Amino acid sequence: MNKINYQSLCDSIISEADGGQVKPTLLLHVCCAPCSSYVIEYLEDHFDLTLFFHNPNITETEEYALRLDELSRFVVERPGKNFKIMTPKYDPDAFFGTAKGLEAEPEGGDRCTACYRLRLEKTAKAALDGGFDYFTTTLSVSPYKNSEKLNTIGLEMQEKYGVRYLVSDFKKKGGYLRSIELSSVYGLYRQDYCGCIFSAAEAEMRRKVNSDPQSI
Repeated sequence: MNKINYQSLCDSIISEADGGQVKPTLLLHVCCAPCSSYVIEYLEDHFDLTLFFHNPNITETEEYALRLDELSRFVVERPGKNFKIMTPKYDPDAFFGTAKGLEAEPEGGDRCTACYRLRLEKTAKAALDGGFDYFTTTLSVSPYKNSEKLNTIGLEMQEKYGVRYLVSDFKKKGGYLRSIELSSVYGLYRQDYCGCIFSAAEAEMRRKVNSDPQSI
């Protein structure tokens, strides 16, 4: 079975959007400044963007504030338009409710899929309420995120809420590498875990293994 080339589909939709007389509006779910850096660069000439920082999976208040501050700083310091950032109520309890019973799942497993759904559904609802033409997420720029799952959920939300979902695999075409480059240019904080306590524990374990001479 051939894999779907989501980034090719994304480019086709962008070409379609470029055919209109005005830029269509797009609500872009953003997880952090580094991931958003390339995606904003990629989309800003084609869509009227609004950023949607909805990440209840970031379960530590200080980490949430740091990532939001970095996103706000990046939007101000980068050249060009300063995009509006929408920040719904920070509600880590929503994530813990979604993750209940899935605590032992590994990174990339069912807990992560449930988390994708939580964030994408909130984005789709906000896109509907705000009258946006499209919605999508920066999450697919990460090589650690499953683009097929993200796009499947996004298309389900498109069907449910009636707002078009921009399928993507933003890590393609050098997108992930460009995000690293932009992070260096702007001195962005690059975290090594998604934000939840479960991924934080796995990241801590990786750090310990990598610092142990006997593990080499």
